[in-house]
Amino acid sequence: MSLRTFRELLLGPPLPTERLRDERLSVLRGLAALSPDALSSIAYANQEIFLGLAVAGAAGLAFADEIALAIVGLLILLAISYTQTLRAYPTGGGSYSVARENLGVGVGLVTAAALLVDYTLTVAVSLTAGVTALLSAFPGLAPQRVAICLLLLILITLANLRGVRESGRWMSMPVGLFILSGLVLIGGGIVYALTEGPGTYPTQMLAQQGHVSVPLVLILHTFAAGCTALTGIEAIGNGVPLFKPPESRHAIKAMGLMVLCMGLFFLSTVGLTEYLAVLPRPGESILSALARQVFNGGILYYGVQFSTMLVLLVAANTSFNGFPRLAFVLSQDGFLPRQLKLLGDRLVYSNGIILLSSMAGILIVAFGADTHALIPLFAVGVFLAFTLSQAGMVVHWLREKQAFWPVKAVLNGLGAVGTALAFSVIAYSKFLDGAWIVVVLMVLIVVGFLQTRRHYREFAAELSMAGLPPRLEPLPEPRVVVPLSSLNRVSLNALRYAQSISSQVTAVHVETDPEQTAALVNKWQRWGMEVPLKIIPSPYRSLIRPFLEFLDRYDEEYNDGQLASVVIPEVVPLHWWEILLHNQTAWIIKLVLLYRRRRFGKVRAIIDVPAHLRHRTRQA
Repeated sequence: MSLRTFRELLLGPPLPTERLRDERLSVLRGLAALSPDALSSIAYANQEIFLGLAVAGAAGLAFADEIALAIVGLLILLAISYTQTLRAYPTGGGSYSVARENLGVGVGLVTAAALLVDYTLTVAVSLTAGVTALLSAFPGLAPQRVAICLLLLILITLANLRGVRESGRWMSMPVGLFILSGLVLIGGGIVYALTEGPGTYPTQMLAQQGHVSVPLVLILHTFAAGCTALTGIEAIGNGVPLFKPPESRHAIKAMGLMVLCMGLFFLSTVGLTEYLAVLPRPGESILSALARQVFNGGILYYGVQFSTMLVLLVAANTSFNGFPRLAFVLSQDGFLPRQLKLLGDRLVYSNGIILLSSMAGILIVAFGADTHALIPLFAVGVFLAFTLSQAGMVVHWLREKQAFWPVKAVLNGLGAVGTALAFSVIAYSKFLDGAWIVVVLMVLIVVGFLQTRRHYREFAAELSMAGLPPRLEPLPEPRVVVPLSSLNRVSLNALRYAQSISSQVTAVHVETDPEQTAALVNKWQRWGMEVPLKIIPSPYRSLIRPFLEFLDRYDEEYNDGQLASVVIPEVVPLHWWEILLHNQTAWIIKLVLLYRRRRFGKVRAIIDVPAHLRHRTRQA
């Protein structure tokens, strides 16, 4: 099987560019592709609220409902604010485009850095949380936690490399199953609550309730952890062009469905957990504990765990749609490498997908696939992006003054204030827990943006034809040097080519073995084609340095304002593994000459004359 056949089997055959419009998403497929991050966040947001408040016992857990209501209120405010962004910026780019256009390039780059970090963390947190849900049901798999995460990361990467529509199709089943199992859990929980009545915490936790005051800092810290439920909302704003026309209308419908499901699931599960006084077992998630108590184990419990694991895994798909598209916009603006704006065979930004997967894999390994260790890094970047984006929209409405602009400006202003307050709480409560890492990463990323743009500007300036005369004289006939290790059909072809472009050809042999040199000289008398042969002694058996020193002397000797061209004979084996059976001298010479700095204006052409072997290497 050839490499091309294997690749098409794995990723699918290439798609023509005209199919790009057909790869767009409907409302339901867009919901499946872009909302799993937001929908699945109840799995780990609930967990973080419970862990944060459980420190203060039953007295602390009594605040779970209030914190959940505050988070859902912020969710609704964000959704209303982002609806304005979807209408105003239907071409995508989301928070970065809004901030860059209305608040300046610097603020836009900070927003972009925050989003790139958030997308990467979303993949890592979603996969590790999904594996945690799996391990809650099957704790015997715990030692393979990291390996399972990496395997699932590879599978999701391959699914996204196959194309937007195909990944959306694959994601529809887990999202639908999660919504169905969530409704079953909520319905079963309500029936259980009505039948069994409110639960009670253990005596020890209740005894502490009258003696423990819950500090404000604990409530703020828990609120900050619970705000991870809001990550992923911006993905629809960044991915508007992924929807079928009219893009904005379909994106708004998808966001409305997403917010409705999120609010219902989050409030219901937190409320049931507190009302029934649910306590998890060691190593178990709070959502697993709720399902276990409601269904008393059995098939429905495992169904909830399975659907939660699946939606957490596909939650990473949100980033696989958002990250590459944001990277595309940044590369168009010159702040990221140009390779990130190239469409792959399957009409997706393959380089961006591979970059995101690699960064997420590093995080998973570095943090041991521990969701709780990654959470402190989470949500800081996305809430900063929320705030800057909504502030940018206020400036947009004040500048454009379109219909009903005062109302729109107020809505986005409220969104900016709400997310700014949430960001302040998150940054304050999580800074020492690990959020400082995100800040450092964002600074480094912004510096990288600026250095990339500086490189491209300097590159364009040096390539510019400004100042050149309208007619340039052709270069004089080149002097050509052909490095040889021996004389054979390959080197003879290189010599013949060199003679076809110049009458000044010199062959050079670096001597490391006198017997090999003597054999070369003997052959040269018959096959040398009257080309001068220079023998360069190398007492220390080095090949590259003596050859480079010869080139320098040769150029100084002629002093004709140009550098000698180098024609390199090279053997190319039939199979890739046969390369290992040959030395790589030709490749090394090309690499050294290519990156050896010379004065600008002087050109040393490097010409490769390959000889492709037609048969397998046979043993003599």
